[in-house]
Amino acid sequence: MGRKWANIVAKKTAKDANNSKVYAKFGIEIYAAAKSGDPDPHSNQKLRFVIDRAKTYNVPKHIIDRAIEKAKGSGDENYSELRYEGFGPNGSMVIVDTLTNNVNRTAADVRAAFGKNGGNMGVSGAVAYMFDNTAIFGFKGEDVDEIFEYLLEKDIEVKDVFEEEDQIIVYGESSDFHAIQEALKEKGITEFSVAEIQMIAQNEVELSEDDLAQFEKMIDALDELEDVQQIFHNVNMD
Repeated sequence: MGRKWANIVAKKTAKDANNSKVYAKFGIEIYAAAKSGDPDPHSNQKLRFVIDRAKTYNVPKHIIDRAIEKAKGSGDENYSELRYEGFGPNGSMVIVDTLTNNVNRTAADVRAAFGKNGGNMGVSGAVAYMFDNTAIFGFKGEDVDEIFEYLLEKDIEVKDVFEEEDQIIVYGESSDFHAIQEALKEKGITEFSVAEIQMIAQNEVELSEDDLAQFEKMIDALDELEDVQQIFHNVNMD
């Protein structure tokens, strides 16, 4: 678990270092979530989830508000959520979640990013069965056993609770994301280093130095695509 958590932190840190790109992607995601239902996060659970995620990346309030206002007003773009799955070197597996207003463009771009960097795109379901959809929370200042017992008292069964890098990490079912979040807030925990739903690999693979360099190049190429929102993989990046 610890290594997986370290990979998540590494990805988040890398995103934090490129704020303008992160903000732009969240702006689209918030707009699409608001457009797909009620633009009020209190009644639109999907929108509330995206806003909560955006806050952990320090997305400014004016960007969040602007995206919601655009969805309320003249914005007429329609976005589709699409998932692509593929392979990199030596048994590495990749899941790419996208949000796009041009399906043909996105499919071609993702396929090219795989193909030009030593990978290949597979069919739907080719690798997703090797990942678990997991709610993940990270926060400071609490006791592991106390948090575990507290969540059980709230009738929330969690996959794991552990300490890593001065953080308490909670892994739960993706369907329990909001229940876990609300329970933690009731306990007074309001600041999260991570509050995400992630596809966590059941098993990680180790790559040689050359293969790892090629794999990282492929991931970078995918991440550079404007339609790509999240990337999950099974490679140990330590």
